[in-house]
Order: sequence, then structure tokens, then C-alpha cells
Amino acid sequence: MKLPEALGALRERNFARFFAGQAVSLLGDGMVPVALAFAVLELTDSPSALGLVLAARVLPTVVLLLVGGVVADRVSRRQVMIAADIARMLSQGTMGILLIVGTAEVWMLAVLAAAGGAATAFFEPASTGLVPMTVSVARLQQANALQGIARAAGSIAGPAIAGVLVATAGPGVALAVDGGTFAVSAVFLLALHVRTTAAAAHTRFVGELREGWREFRARDWVWGIVLVAALANMLTAGYRVLGPLISEQDLGGVAAWATITTAFGVGSFLGGILILRRRVARPLVVAVGVGAVWVVPWFLLAIPAPTAVIAAGALLGGVGLMVFNTLWQASIQEHIPRRSLSRVSAYDWLGSLALDPVGVALIGPIAVALGTQSTLLACAVLATALNLWALTIPGVRNLRSRAAVDLETEVGIAGAAERR
Repeated sequence: MKLPEALGALRERNFARFFAGQAVSLLGDGMVPVALAFAVLELTDSPSALGLVLAARVLPTVVLLLVGGVVADRVSRRQVMIAADIARMLSQGTMGILLIVGTAEVWMLAVLAAAGGAATAFFEPASTGLVPMTVSVARLQQANALQGIARAAGSIAGPAIAGVLVATAGPGVALAVDGGTFAVSAVFLLALHVRTTAAAAHTRFVGELREGWREFRARDWVWGIVLVAALANMLTAGYRVLGPLISEQDLGGVAAWATITTAFGVGSFLGGILILRRRVARPLVVAVGVGAVWVVPWFLLAIPAPTAVIAAGALLGGVGLMVFNTLWQASIQEHIPRRSLSRVSAYDWLGSLALDPVGVALIGPIAVALGTQSTLLACAVLATALNLWALTIPGVRNLRSRAAVDLETEVGIAGAAERR
């Protein structure tokens, strides 16, 4: 049966294989927050221990992202991703086995989580660089939308599956299953037939980093959006930390927060479907404009509105964030030279994540000083101001989608031919 044009990227065999592996892996990623949290709580009731393991998972990713970007541009991106998947399979699988046999300790989980985080630092820049090697330029936006849909589906189904496995078989089994999803991803990556990226000239590591930095800073729309993302992600601490607190104090507890977060995941899924069917001529104008609704649930929580109203706002916010992420990834992949794409992606990831720990550390004391709802409202206002500033960046306003430009060129040539 022929796939509809909205799913046309899946007609391209390489992308179809890539997508299948990633869809399974992203489902596993959705299982981790529940499985890992209950794995630690099975060993100790200490929230500090859980914080240690979560920090151990994130910190190596941030530290090694630039290294991962250089390596991915130097060698085969496919091979880097396969190696990263095998490393994550081993780290998650070992965690699961240790828990199942009853020999796990918190420090062991922290070390294994750190190993998985380090592998992720290599996987993500390589993945950004590999996508345009698996699909035609005209379907690049569509390919990113499909990945976003898979990620959103994983964020909805993953926690539910993990919850069932934790309740019936224990967190060790859930983590072992997650390890198996990385094995599936590696198998599909092995089946890809793509050209090996040309190795960078034999320059030193620092020289290659500098080349990536030159590409990064040469475009105001790249560094401008990453700066906005860094500050906005720092401000999300208000939503992530204060949202559950407001839900507990004013909305009836955990059920309200679960409803809101689920609605956001559903909105992300719907946003992927929406952008899957749209061809956008000025991607960053649309991305920033539609992405502005991301903060709607922040405003509603700051009131606070009824749970159902906040959930509706969260659904809208999920749509906006998915549209933004899809168009942003497609723009990076279209307009950054292939030879340095993974390094620019690494700078993007690093910039976007760098201030997140700062926000988490500061939001509590600020909320104590200013009040919970006032702090969240301030975060929402500042995030909105950042979005408006992004629209003043010339490159954001002027960037054109290559697919749209190519289509206009074809129409112009056809029109000229008719006039002859």
C-alpha cells in the first residue's frame, strides 16, 4: 500500500530504517524517568541519592557534547551512533541485571548512568548530522516532524509501560527492556546504506572545534536562537519545579500535575502531525511565533486556573514546542555545511542545556523570596520577552526553506516557459 504524501519520508528506505530504530529507542527513553527513579527508591528513600543519580546521567552529556560533535564530523556518523547505542545498551542492561539479582548499590547506578550520559553526548550530534544523509532535502522537515511524533509518543507511552513493568516485575526489568531498545536501534543503524562522511582534514581537536564555532557564530539566527533557548530553558525551572508545588497546594495533588504533563505530551504529538502536513517558507518566523504558546500553561498555573484549563493550555504549549523544534532542526540541517553539522549541533545542544542547572538551583530561593506564583509569572513574562526578541534577529526573519525556494524556482521556470 502506498504511503500518503504526509508520510513520504518513510518511502525513502534509509530514513524508514533510521526512523524505525529511533522510534523503538525513544520509547525506551520515555521509560527511564519512572524506571530509574523507582530503581533508586528501591535501594534508598533518600531524595539526595536520586538527585545524585540523575545528575550523574546529565553531567557527562553536557561535558562531552563538543567532543561528540568533533568525533561525529571526523568519522562515520552512523558508526558513532552504533557505538553509542551499544554503550547505552550495556549501561542500561547492566543496571537492570544488578537490580534483578539484588546486588545494585546507588553508586553503581550513578556510574552506569554516567556512562549512558556520556554515550548520549556522542549520539545526539551524530544523529543531527545523519538525518539529512538519509532523506531528500524536500522531505527534511517532514522527517524531523516524524521524529518529533515518535519522541512525543515515547513520552506518553514510555512512562505507562515503565509503570506496569515496575509494578509487576520491578524496575530492574524495566531498565533491562530499555537497554534492549538501544540494541534494536543499533540493528537498524547497521542496515543503513549511507555515504561515510568525509573525515575532516587532519587538524587538531581544538582546530576542529574552532571551525565548528566559526560556522556557529557566522549566522545570527543560529547563535541568536541558541541564546534564547539557553535562557528559556533556564526559566523552565519555574514550570518544572514550581508546577508540581502549585498542583499540590492549589489543584489537589499529583493527579492534577499528571493530567497537565500528559496533556503537554499529547499536544507535542498533535504538533508533530500538524507540521508534518505543512510546507513552511520562512521556518524560523513560524517556529518562534508558534513556539511562543509554549509558556501558556506557565501563565495559567501562576493564576492558578482550574486543572482542566491548565491542561488545555499545556496541550497548546506542547503543539508550539513541537513545531518550534521540528522547524529548528530542519533549518540547521538544511543550511549548515554537512562537514561541520555535528559540531554546530553540539554547540546547539551545549548552549541549550548549559544554564538548566542554574535555573534549577536558583528557582527555589527566588520562589521563597518572591512567592511561588509571582516567580512563575515572572518566568513566563521573561520567556515571552525572549521570544519577541528572537523575532528582531534579521536572520530569523529572513531565512528561507530550501524546499520552498526550490519550489518557487520551479514555478518561475514553468511560468517563463508558458509565456514563451
